[in-house]
Amino acid sequence: MKIIETSIPGLLVFEPTPHRDERGYFTRTFDVEVVASAGIDPTGFKQENQSRSYQGVVRGLHGRSNKGEAKLVRCAHGAVLDVAIDARPDSPTFGRMETFLLDDQLCRQVYIPRGFLHGYQALTSMTDFVYRMDDFYGPTEDLTVRYDDPELAVPWPAPVTIVSERDRNAMSWAQYRAGVGR
Repeated sequence: MKIIETSIPGLLVFEPTPHRDERGYFTRTFDVEVVASAGIDPTGFKQENQSRSYQGVVRGLHGRSNKGEAKLVRCAHGAVLDVAIDARPDSPTFGRMETFLLDDQLCRQVYIPRGFLHGYQALTSMTDFVYRMDDFYGPTEDLTVRYDDPELAVPWPAPVTIVSERDRNAMSWAQYRAGVGR
């Protein structure tokens, strides 16, 4: 499994090597030694969640107030455009966005450190998306920035078909920046 650094320190891509044959493929989805070699405590993950979405669905941009949470995410079935935005006010890369194509063929995973906004768009008829989290869900710490905020200009590649009420009514990036003192 390769570790690929991005332009934002701490935001990492883990790229396995699927072994393919006439039956399909086999791939390692988690390796304690590889994760530890990237400076991440592999025992720190406390829960794993899975969501199913249909083509065009956008989930996000979600984050957490307070200390936040780190995530290791992957697309187990189908394909998504995954989006991570550095929302740490003291970070030199504050506001920088990285996007990743995650699918069930390359089997890449993205490690998203604490303090980021995260979202994705389903690009296939059905996607299963898996989140490994380093903290338990705390609904009082939820925060959401609009998926279609013009200042962020997330390059969603397909027409947006469904967005939750929470995501439609989210704050703007300007409101987020004002709330964190930037």
